[in-house]
Amino acid sequence: MHILLTGGTGLIGRQLCRHWLSQGHTLTVWSRQPEKVAKLCGAQVRGIPRLEDLGQTPVDAIVNLAGAPIADRPWTSKRKALLWSSRITLTETLLAWLETREQKPAVLISGSAVGWYGDGGERELTEESAPVIDDFASQLCIAWEETAQRAEALGIRVILIRTGLVLSADGGFLSRLLLPFKLAMGGPLGNGRQWMPWIHIKDQIALIDFLLHQETASGPYNACAPKPVRNSEFAKTLGAVLHRPAFMPMPTLALKVCLGEMSLLLLGGQKAMPVRLLEAGFTFQFTDLRAALDDLSSRL
Repeated sequence: MHILLTGGTGLIGRQLCRHWLSQGHTLTVWSRQPEKVAKLCGAQVRGIPRLEDLGQTPVDAIVNLAGAPIADRPWTSKRKALLWSSRITLTETLLAWLETREQKPAVLISGSAVGWYGDGGERELTEESAPVIDDFASQLCIAWEETAQRAEALGIRVILIRTGLVLSADGGFLSRLLLPFKLAMGGPLGNGRQWMPWIHIKDQIALIDFLLHQETASGPYNACAPKPVRNSEFAKTLGAVLHRPAFMPMPTLALKVCLGEMSLLLLGGQKAMPVRLLEAGFTFQFTDLRAALDDLSSRL
């Protein structure tokens, strides 16, 4: 199978490339820095700066994961514009290219996040749930999904991956927590009651591969473990795994002052459940947070 990836040099993309190379698939990564693709993704992965460089080479599937990190810095107007263009504008460019192709892929797997729902409070959120709060993160995910779904008009099946907080020793949000926890300054954020929909990187890769091979799969799938935890429990468990205390809370006011609007990402949460994945027969390797963190602990 020939798979075209956007965001292939990111945390999830790199792992997908390694996984699919081991299965014998042909991989192409559309990247602003194609010269780095082979080093980051594997020597056999081709990096291209322009989609047109593929010519009419058949592509069987597209995995669209590109997007600037949403929690790297405060949401200034300039940052919001970058977050938008790196997702929605890029996906629009992908669609325009697909319209020109004689042979079209069978499936487009496109990224999204549980932030699509907004701050869900105590509600249990399934793929059937509507967005709860119309904040910037929710607007971004909604627009990203709606743009990707336009590929259906081209006869392409569209799968939407609403990813939770990915646990990995190679980067992502967990890497940002390590320093304060190792300095014994870790703890809950705000009141610590907000829900955290987490997923181990191994399950994230496995579920994308699983959906790629499900010929009837389409629409949104919550990519998070079936046992979300509250922020306070997450902090306590991470502290235990790192053998550090986790009692120093970050006050709500301090987060709002330091991060502005972006603080909503940390102070809100989603009790998201992977209902459609479980119904499709996917089996999670990690359903317990402590087991997931223990698996990563030697590399943290």
